[in-house]
Amino acid sequence: MKHPVDIHVGKRIRHRRWMIGVTQQQLAEKVGIKFQQIQKYETGMNRVSASRLWDISEVLGVPIGFFFEGLDGKADKAADIGADILADKEALQLVRSYYAIPEAQRRRLFDLARVLSDVA
Repeated sequence: MKHPVDIHVGKRIRHRRWMIGVTQQQLAEKVGIKFQQIQKYETGMNRVSASRLWDISEVLGVPIGFFFEGLDGKADKAADIGADILADKEALQLVRSYYAIPEAQRRRLFDLARVLSDVA
């Protein structure tokens, strides 16, 4: 039976991996395991050991705590909305594309989006 914490950690691994454009195969190679094991981690089927989570956090460029954010059960409505957005593949593609834009242009795009959303 899958434990809710393992499912949450797996989702956080998948979302971060996807956000930075790393495939399961690439992550597995960098961590020194088979990609099937990454699949099992991401679905919560297998529990990630502390040392393996450390390796994954290094490859994905996040602190260990990143994988546990939102688990305290006290997440506010904004965090719930963020989780819903991360479940939407189109939203993830948009965010990934946004961060691929050079910072100065990204800021201008952000300002434009703010103006447009205020008008709507």
